[in-house]
Amino acid sequence: MTKIRMNTELRNKLFNKIKNVFENEDTQEREAFLQAREEVDVQYSVAHNLAKRVVERAYPPEDVAVLRTFKKKYGQPCDVVAKDKCFYFAHNEDLDDEGDTKETKSHFDFGLFGNTNGSEYDHTEGNHFALAYYREDLKAMDCNPDIYAQQSENKDNPHKTKHVDACLKALGKTGSGYHSSNDNTGMAKTFDDQYYLDVIGTSYCRSRAIACTKDEYSQFELWRIAKGNLVSKHQTWIDSIVKQCDQLKIGLKAYRYLSEGIELATELGIQVDEAELIRTNSTGLTIYNPSNLASMIKGMKNKHQSREAKILARKQYEESLN
Repeated sequence: MTKIRMNTELRNKLFNKIKNVFENEDTQEREAFLQAREEVDVQYSVAHNLAKRVVERAYPPEDVAVLRTFKKKYGQPCDVVAKDKCFYFAHNEDLDDEGDTKETKSHFDFGLFGNTNGSEYDHTEGNHFALAYYREDLKAMDCNPDIYAQQSENKDNPHKTKHVDACLKALGKTGSGYHSSNDNTGMAKTFDDQYYLDVIGTSYCRSRAIACTKDEYSQFELWRIAKGNLVSKHQTWIDSIVKQCDQLKIGLKAYRYLSEGIELATELGIQVDEAELIRTNSTGLTIYNPSNLASMIKGMKNKHQSREAKILARKQYEESLN
């Protein structure tokens, strides 16, 4: 049997086939990532139920209802009730070095792109969380949700920006400003809509620290830590895949024949159908199989071949591919 030489297309097909197996293997790193995402869902439910109690304690639903009635009656001057998904929570149960009570507060954003570090304006970590949380959905949309993890050692560059922007667009993120998040669409809007609560006031959340207890504040921190842990576990998992793929690329680049790549896959416990790779390759048989190439060239040289002979030659050629 004639050996099939490697070419770029075959290398890419083989690489992607093996990489896909790497990404779906039941490794410790992948399991840790999946468990971290499940914990995020648990903590989101606990923290938001708690936030509802804390916010309604500060802004009783009956007061909200009265103010909405006034708005209908008097219009804009009484437009002081709004829905929000981010809050400054604060408690005063800690003491400073001199024994005096001090305020401890932080920004907690329940939105999909909400920060994981307490900053109201830094969305980078929020973007990391969103891509990790909706990883499978984004993969199904031909996006690369692993781009942040793959490029963790690199500064911003056109390749990274291109894939990040595509992911954010697919999720439905609109604009770069903080309050533009209220206009999110698609998956982002569906996610955010679960977490809006009624608040009273006309200023942004940084001006209205809502009182809570130290234990309640700690629970909010556990939820935010869970979000950060998902990003961390995603990074660890993708790091392990990147390292494997780096070695895979080196090996495939060095191989001259497809059979060597097939042997590698077999040694890795991955079954690859050589015939399928060749059959779906646009040029492999035509260029690298001498018999087929010779037949094709002969057919090109015979300019005065009859129509019947051409049909027969083409039929024989197609049969040789199967």
